[in-house]
Amino acid sequence: MTAAPVPLVVTLVCAFTYSIEIVFGLAGTILMLAVLTLFYSAKTLVVYSVLPQTLVGIIGLARSPRTVRIGFLGGMLAFATLGGGLGFFLFYRVPAHVFRYLLATIITLAGLHLVAGPRRLRLHAAGGRVLDTLAGMSQALFGISGPIAITRLLGTFSDKTTVRNYALAFFLALNILRTTGYLLAHTITPQIGRLMLDSGPFVAVALWFSNHLHFRVNETLFRRVVAWIILASGLSMFFH
Repeated sequence: MTAAPVPLVVTLVCAFTYSIEIVFGLAGTILMLAVLTLFYSAKTLVVYSVLPQTLVGIIGLARSPRTVRIGFLGGMLAFATLGGGLGFFLFYRVPAHVFRYLLATIITLAGLHLVAGPRRLRLHAAGGRVLDTLAGMSQALFGISGPIAITRLLGTFSDKTTVRNYALAFFLALNILRTTGYLLAHTITPQIGRLMLDSGPFVAVALWFSNHLHFRVNETLFRRVVAWIILASGLSMFFH
Protein backbone atom coordinates (compact mmCIF):
# COMPACT_ATOMS: atom_id res chain seq x y z
CA MET A 1 0.00 0.00 0.00
CA THR A 2 1.25 3.46 -0.87
CA ALA A 3 0.89 6.60 1.23
CA ALA A 4 -2.69 6.52 2.51
CA PRO A 5 -5.13 9.41 2.44
CA VAL A 6 -6.59 10.63 5.73
CA PRO A 7 -9.78 8.82 6.83
CA LEU A 8 -11.79 11.90 5.80
CA VAL A 9 -11.00 11.24 2.13
CA VAL A 10 -12.06 7.60 2.40
CA THR A 11 -15.22 8.63 4.25
CA LEU A 12 -16.22 11.22 1.64
CA VAL A 13 -15.55 8.88 -1.28
CA CYS A 14 -17.49 6.01 0.31
CA ALA A 15 -20.40 8.23 1.40
CA PHE A 16 -20.80 9.29 -2.24
CA THR A 17 -20.16 5.97 -3.99
CA TYR A 18 -22.25 3.84 -1.64
CA SER A 19 -25.09 6.35 -1.82
CA ILE A 20 -25.14 5.48 -5.51
CA GLU A 21 -25.21 1.79 -4.56
CA ILE A 22 -28.15 2.17 -2.18
CA VAL A 23 -30.09 3.94 -4.96
CA PHE A 24 -29.20 1.66 -7.89
CA GLY A 25 -28.31 -1.61 -6.17
CA LEU A 26 -24.65 -1.71 -7.20
CA ALA A 27 -21.58 0.30 -8.22
CA GLY A 28 -20.51 1.50 -4.76
CA THR A 29 -17.48 -0.77 -4.57
CA ILE A 30 -16.76 -0.43 -8.27
CA LEU A 31 -16.59 3.36 -8.03
CA MET A 32 -14.78 3.30 -4.69
CA LEU A 33 -12.09 1.07 -6.18
CA ALA A 34 -11.78 3.29 -9.25
CA VAL A 35 -10.96 6.28 -7.02
CA LEU A 36 -9.13 4.86 -4.03
CA THR A 37 -6.84 2.42 -5.86
CA LEU A 38 -4.82 5.58 -6.49
CA PHE A 39 -3.87 5.29 -2.81
CA TYR A 40 -4.58 1.75 -1.62
CA SER A 41 -4.05 -1.71 -3.08
CA ALA A 42 -7.16 -3.28 -4.60
CA LYS A 43 -7.05 -6.16 -2.14
CA THR A 44 -6.95 -3.82 0.87
CA LEU A 45 -9.99 -1.98 -0.46
CA VAL A 46 -11.83 -5.24 -1.16
CA VAL A 47 -11.40 -6.23 2.48
CA TYR A 48 -12.49 -2.78 3.70
CA SER A 49 -15.57 -2.88 1.45
CA VAL A 50 -17.35 -5.39 3.67
CA LEU A 51 -18.27 -2.52 6.00
CA PRO A 52 -20.01 -0.12 3.58
CA GLN A 53 -21.57 -3.01 1.65
CA THR A 54 -23.07 -4.39 4.85
CA LEU A 55 -24.39 -0.94 5.80
CA VAL A 56 -26.00 -0.57 2.35
CA GLY A 57 -27.78 -3.91 2.72
CA ILE A 58 -29.09 -3.31 6.24
CA ILE A 59 -30.25 0.27 5.68
CA GLY A 60 -31.64 -0.26 2.18
CA LEU A 61 -33.70 -3.31 3.12
CA ALA A 62 -34.90 -1.83 6.40
CA ARG A 63 -36.25 1.27 4.63
CA SER A 64 -37.85 -0.44 1.61
CA PRO A 65 -41.05 -2.40 0.80
CA ARG A 66 -40.76 -6.13 1.49
CA THR A 67 -40.26 -7.60 -2.00
CA VAL A 68 -37.73 -10.38 -1.28
CA ARG A 69 -38.96 -13.99 -1.15
CA ILE A 70 -36.77 -16.11 1.11
CA GLY A 71 -37.10 -19.23 -1.05
CA PHE A 72 -35.84 -17.53 -4.21
CA LEU A 73 -33.04 -15.74 -2.35
CA GLY A 74 -32.03 -18.99 -0.67
CA GLY A 75 -31.59 -20.68 -4.06
CA MET A 76 -29.37 -17.85 -5.27
CA LEU A 77 -27.27 -18.02 -2.13
CA ALA A 78 -26.87 -21.79 -2.23
CA PHE A 79 -25.23 -21.66 -5.66
CA ALA A 80 -23.29 -18.49 -4.79
CA THR A 81 -21.81 -20.29 -1.78
CA LEU A 82 -20.41 -22.98 -4.09
CA GLY A 83 -18.70 -20.32 -6.17
CA GLY A 84 -17.57 -18.45 -3.07
CA GLY A 85 -15.54 -21.39 -1.83
CA LEU A 86 -13.43 -21.38 -4.97
CA GLY A 87 -13.23 -17.59 -4.89
CA PHE A 88 -11.76 -17.57 -1.38
CA PHE A 89 -9.20 -20.16 -2.42
CA LEU A 90 -8.10 -17.96 -5.32
CA PHE A 91 -8.15 -14.71 -3.30
CA TYR A 92 -5.01 -15.63 -1.41
CA ARG A 93 -3.17 -16.92 -4.50
CA VAL A 94 -3.82 -14.45 -7.33
CA PRO A 95 -0.95 -11.95 -7.94
CA ALA A 96 -1.89 -8.29 -7.46
CA HIS A 97 -1.54 -7.24 -11.11
CA VAL A 98 -3.56 -10.23 -12.31
CA PHE A 99 -6.16 -9.46 -9.66
CA ARG A 100 -6.60 -5.90 -10.93
CA TYR A 101 -7.01 -6.82 -14.61
CA LEU A 102 -9.36 -9.70 -13.92
CA LEU A 103 -11.53 -7.33 -11.93
CA ALA A 104 -11.50 -4.70 -14.68
CA THR A 105 -12.30 -7.26 -17.38
CA ILE A 106 -15.29 -8.71 -15.55
CA ILE A 107 -16.77 -5.28 -14.84
CA THR A 108 -16.25 -4.06 -18.42
CA LEU A 109 -17.82 -7.13 -20.04
CA ALA A 110 -20.87 -6.88 -17.79
CA GLY A 111 -21.20 -3.17 -18.61
CA LEU A 112 -20.97 -3.78 -22.36
CA HIS A 113 -23.76 -6.33 -22.13
CA LEU A 114 -26.04 -4.04 -20.16
CA VAL A 115 -25.41 -1.02 -22.39
CA ALA A 116 -26.01 -3.05 -25.55
CA GLY A 117 -29.33 -4.50 -24.46
CA PRO A 118 -30.32 -4.48 -20.79
CA ARG A 119 -33.86 -5.72 -21.55
CA ARG A 120 -32.94 -8.49 -23.99
CA LEU A 121 -31.70 -11.08 -21.53
CA ARG A 122 -34.32 -13.57 -20.34
CA LEU A 123 -32.83 -16.28 -18.19
CA HIS A 124 -33.90 -19.89 -17.85
CA ALA A 125 -33.37 -21.61 -14.53
CA ALA A 126 -30.01 -23.13 -15.51
CA GLY A 127 -28.63 -19.82 -16.76
CA GLY A 128 -29.67 -18.12 -13.54
CA ARG A 129 -27.87 -20.73 -11.45
CA VAL A 130 -24.69 -20.36 -13.47
CA LEU A 131 -24.72 -16.60 -12.86
CA ASP A 132 -25.48 -17.14 -9.15
CA THR A 133 -22.39 -19.35 -8.90
CA LEU A 134 -20.21 -16.85 -10.76
CA ALA A 135 -21.53 -14.03 -8.56
CA GLY A 136 -20.48 -15.89 -5.43
CA MET A 137 -17.02 -16.53 -6.86
CA SER A 138 -16.66 -12.87 -7.86
CA GLN A 139 -17.78 -11.68 -4.42
CA ALA A 140 -15.20 -13.80 -2.63
CA LEU A 141 -12.41 -13.08 -5.11
CA PHE A 142 -13.02 -9.41 -5.95
CA GLY A 143 -15.41 -8.16 -3.26
CA ILE A 144 -17.81 -7.39 -6.11
CA SER A 145 -20.70 -9.44 -7.42
CA GLY A 146 -22.91 -6.54 -8.51
CA PRO A 147 -22.38 -6.69 -12.29
CA ILE A 148 -23.11 -10.41 -12.41
CA ALA A 149 -25.94 -10.41 -9.87
CA ILE A 150 -27.68 -7.39 -11.39
CA THR A 151 -27.43 -8.95 -14.85
CA ARG A 152 -29.10 -12.06 -13.44
CA LEU A 153 -31.82 -10.08 -11.65
CA LEU A 154 -32.57 -7.80 -14.62
CA GLY A 155 -33.13 -10.98 -16.63
CA THR A 156 -35.57 -12.26 -14.00
CA PHE A 157 -37.55 -9.28 -12.67
CA SER A 158 -38.89 -6.13 -14.31
CA ASP A 159 -39.54 -3.88 -11.28
CA LYS A 160 -36.55 -1.78 -10.23
CA THR A 161 -37.28 -1.96 -6.50
CA THR A 162 -37.53 -5.76 -6.63
CA VAL A 163 -34.24 -5.92 -8.57
CA ARG A 164 -32.52 -3.61 -6.09
CA ASN A 165 -33.88 -5.33 -2.98
CA TYR A 166 -32.85 -8.80 -4.13
CA ALA A 167 -29.42 -7.41 -4.98
CA LEU A 168 -29.05 -5.82 -1.54
CA ALA A 169 -30.24 -8.98 0.25
CA PHE A 170 -27.91 -11.13 -1.85
CA PHE A 171 -24.92 -8.87 -1.21
CA LEU A 172 -25.69 -8.62 2.51
CA ALA A 173 -25.75 -12.41 2.94
CA LEU A 174 -22.53 -12.84 0.94
CA ASN A 175 -20.81 -10.09 2.91
CA ILE A 176 -21.67 -11.80 6.18
CA LEU A 177 -19.98 -14.94 4.84
CA ARG A 178 -17.07 -12.91 3.48
CA THR A 179 -16.55 -11.15 6.82
CA THR A 180 -16.56 -14.49 8.62
CA GLY A 181 -13.91 -15.78 6.23
CA TYR A 182 -11.75 -12.68 6.73
CA LEU A 183 -12.00 -12.96 10.53
CA LEU A 184 -11.06 -16.63 10.50
CA ALA A 185 -8.08 -15.91 8.24
CA HIS A 186 -7.06 -12.76 10.20
CA THR A 187 -7.34 -10.74 6.98
CA ILE A 188 -8.81 -7.62 8.62
CA THR A 189 -5.63 -5.91 9.83
CA PRO A 190 -5.59 -3.30 12.63
CA GLN A 191 -5.12 -0.59 9.98
CA ILE A 192 -8.21 -1.71 8.04
CA GLY A 193 -10.17 -2.07 11.28
CA ARG A 194 -9.27 1.47 12.32
CA LEU A 195 -10.34 2.79 8.92
CA MET A 196 -13.68 1.02 9.33
CA LEU A 197 -14.22 2.55 12.77
CA ASP A 198 -13.29 6.05 11.57
CA SER A 199 -15.47 6.05 8.46
CA GLY A 200 -18.37 3.74 9.34
CA PRO A 201 -20.66 6.07 11.36
CA PHE A 202 -20.46 8.87 8.79
CA VAL A 203 -21.06 6.54 5.84
CA ALA A 204 -24.09 5.10 7.67
CA VAL A 205 -25.64 8.55 8.11
CA ALA A 206 -25.15 9.37 4.42
CA LEU A 207 -26.77 6.08 3.38
CA TRP A 208 -29.73 6.59 5.69
CA PHE A 209 -30.67 9.84 3.94
CA SER A 210 -29.71 8.68 0.42
CA ASN A 211 -32.01 5.66 0.41
CA HIS A 212 -35.15 7.68 -0.38
CA LEU A 213 -33.68 8.74 -3.75
CA HIS A 214 -34.24 5.21 -5.10
CA PHE A 215 -37.99 5.74 -5.10
CA ARG A 216 -37.67 8.92 -7.18
CA VAL A 217 -35.83 7.20 -10.08
CA ASN A 218 -37.94 5.82 -12.95
CA GLU A 219 -37.39 2.37 -14.48
CA THR A 220 -35.71 3.56 -17.68
CA LEU A 221 -33.26 5.83 -15.90
CA PHE A 222 -32.53 3.09 -13.37
CA ARG A 223 -31.45 0.61 -16.06
CA ARG A 224 -29.53 3.18 -18.09
CA VAL A 225 -27.52 4.49 -15.13
CA VAL A 226 -26.74 0.96 -13.93
CA ALA A 227 -25.39 -0.02 -17.36
CA TRP A 228 -23.20 3.03 -17.91
CA ILE A 229 -21.79 3.11 -14.38
CA ILE A 230 -20.62 -0.48 -14.70
CA LEU A 231 -19.06 0.06 -18.12
CA ALA A 232 -17.31 3.34 -17.25
CA SER A 233 -15.97 2.00 -13.96
CA GLY A 234 -14.65 -1.17 -15.54
CA LEU A 235 -12.81 0.75 -18.24
CA SER A 236 -11.32 3.17 -15.71
CA MET A 237 -9.76 0.29 -13.77
CA PHE A 238 -7.46 -0.49 -16.71
CA PHE A 239 -5.77 2.91 -16.38
CA HIS A 240 -4.92 2.97 -12.68
